[in-house]
Amino acid sequence: MKKRAVALLAAGLLLAACGTVSLATASKSWVKQSQFYTNLPTLKKDVRNSAAQLRNANVTANSLHTVCGVLLMDSEQFNSSLPTPDNQATTLLSKAFNDFGAGANKCYGAQKSPRARVSALHWFSRGMAALSEGTARINVATGAAP
Repeated sequence: MKKRAVALLAAGLLLAACGTVSLATASKSWVKQSQFYTNLPTLKKDVRNSAAQLRNANVTANSLHTVCGVLLMDSEQFNSSLPTPDNQATTLLSKAFNDFGAGANKCYGAQKSPRARVSALHWFSRGMAALSEGTARINVATGAAP
């Protein structure tokens, strides 16, 4: 009975080892599949464009609707690529994308509301901070960090 239990335990460990993928390998695969580094500049540009329009006192409602709508769609697209293989990266990136979404929603109707403009800019700032941290974590998880 003891030999059988040991044999089953050894077989289980061997089988489990066959299916193990390192965090770096899994993270690299996620980065490639999600096109994270390829799409990241677009998301950052969306945030900058929305923030610039919010700071423009003469912006039209249509302009805000356009730039903020684009940001919301891109944030949702990024959010749909989650989770990452790394829980910490997932948490940080999820926060960033949710903050961008909240800011985009505020931005959408902020043409005549200075308070809404400030609120949207605040959400964008929080989102950029979380995105920076999340990107750094992805760099560490993939082994891309120096």
